[in-house]
Amino acid sequence: MNIEVFVVNSFAKNQDGGNPAGVVLGLDCSEQCMLDIAREAGFSETAFLNKIDEKHYEIRYFTPSAEVDLCGHATIAAFYLLKNKNMIIDGSYKLNTKAGEIDIKIQKDNVFMTQNLPEYSEIVSQNEILRALNLKKEDLIEDLPAQVVSTGLRDIIIPVKHLETLLNMKPNFDVISELSKKYNTIGVHAFTPETMFYAAAHCRNFAPLYEIPEESATGTASGALSCYLFKYGQINRQTAKKLIFEQGYSMNKPSEILASLDFDNEQITSVNVGGTALLAQSEIIRL
Repeated sequence: MNIEVFVVNSFAKNQDGGNPAGVVLGLDCSEQCMLDIAREAGFSETAFLNKIDEKHYEIRYFTPSAEVDLCGHATIAAFYLLKNKNMIIDGSYKLNTKAGEIDIKIQKDNVFMTQNLPEYSEIVSQNEILRALNLKKEDLIEDLPAQVVSTGLRDIIIPVKHLETLLNMKPNFDVISELSKKYNTIGVHAFTPETMFYAAAHCRNFAPLYEIPEESATGTASGALSCYLFKYGQINRQTAKKLIFEQGYSMNKPSEILASLDFDNEQITSVNVGGTALLAQSEIIRL
């Protein structure tokens, strides 16, 4: 069986940037078949998208080793591909995922997706974080916690004081995998408020438990980080309406992720993440 896998670089800031995802359209096959395709394709995630009707789709996401409930950059990739191929037009769509139904909005070259409302969970001890990232106590922001936050997928959000520290740190992947198992998370999402281009934060994301040593752009974690920043007073309701996150520079894959929060008084009522993408190529997987 020959399967066409489209390669789409989501959140690309330039031709070299973004996070590549595999996208397979209209395939009806078993879970093991999808896992085999994802493993052969070798991307951090491969999305399998099927049409229900003109405004409604369903999707599944596979890393090279397992299925995950939600993936931001693969969602952006899938709908950017549909728009690029003139299979859809600007407007609103519904998408069924294992994390629930989400809304998709297409606006010219940008794709936006809603995420779940935030869940703030365990505070992770400083000693565990220092071991995982090979950092010193003074490298972390003192008055912000390392915390598990989810807007669809659980990640450990970690505040780092300086951009230079974030870019140069050498994480311990074995320890990160241990933490991911202990706290039932995808991985860790480290950020600093020091940025290159006036963004809300500069980020790095590590998920070695799922065979993703580092990811160049992480949509779901950007939604969680947006909520974390608001919860701890790092952004206000006005600035939360238009956020930009930088990622991928340590991998020479510059990426820019857009996010916004909606509110009712001080309660978050909607989390939206999006950006543009570039269609790179397609490849044939033979099973």
